[in-house]
Amino acid sequence: MENLSVGLVQFSPSDDSADNRDVLRDAFGYLDDADLIVLPEYSAWFQTDNSLWRDGAEPIDGPFVTFMREQSRERSATILAGLLVSDGDSITNTVVAVDAHGVVGRYDKVHLYDAFGALESAVITAGDPAQSPLIVDVNGWSVGVQTCYDLRFPEVSRRLVDAGATVLAVPADWVPGPRKSEHWQTLLRARAIENVSWVVAANHAGPSGIGESMVIDPLGDVIIEARMGEIVLDVVLDPDAVLAARRSNPALRNRRYIVTPL
Repeated sequence: MENLSVGLVQFSPSDDSADNRDVLRDAFGYLDDADLIVLPEYSAWFQTDNSLWRDGAEPIDGPFVTFMREQSRERSATILAGLLVSDGDSITNTVVAVDAHGVVGRYDKVHLYDAFGALESAVITAGDPAQSPLIVDVNGWSVGVQTCYDLRFPEVSRRLVDAGATVLAVPADWVPGPRKSEHWQTLLRARAIENVSWVVAANHAGPSGIGESMVIDPLGDVIIEARMGEIVLDVVLDPDAVLAARRSNPALRNRRYIVTPL
């Protein structure tokens, strides 16, 4: 298996959908060699006031996903992007996976952010915990997808790894607040270490997020990390890093428990 070129786009989406697409088009121009591009949660449209979120939701075949499909075809890259999806009367917090052939998968966020004073479930319909894990094949690599607050639940990552993932992708809007940066960094590294897998996390830039998008190797070392501002990161993942790490730390083979949805 060959190396995997990964791009992360850290930006602060607004409530102007067309402008967000323009920002992303410019960002993609720095990632011509990327095999996989990971965008944050809510990349299509965002407002901090969740009572307005219905205004920014669009169907899965709407303008944003159409734009993602065009960009994916143009660049021969797989793109993971978060958006609010309208489906009848309900709205889901969804990550869509798009490659040159079109939409290849979607993940509806299971663990809604009902914590630290937020109440995402007031607006968003949670994904089914029993939905099949979203594993996206990118040039032979198996990329598992989760969203933001899912990171606080280690079972999510383990279920993805049990389904074959060697890369854990985390689109997020990890918001500012006491200890938030410490939690973000600790949890991302923990998910990499305990699952002996690569972790690639794309977060909102400030002010809506803390930034700190990063890539972590299967032994928990941070390979590249952003600060708070808008930036594009690119990094190359080595498949031998997973093989070597899992030989030296066979935790997945030594464990005695499995994960099943409640």
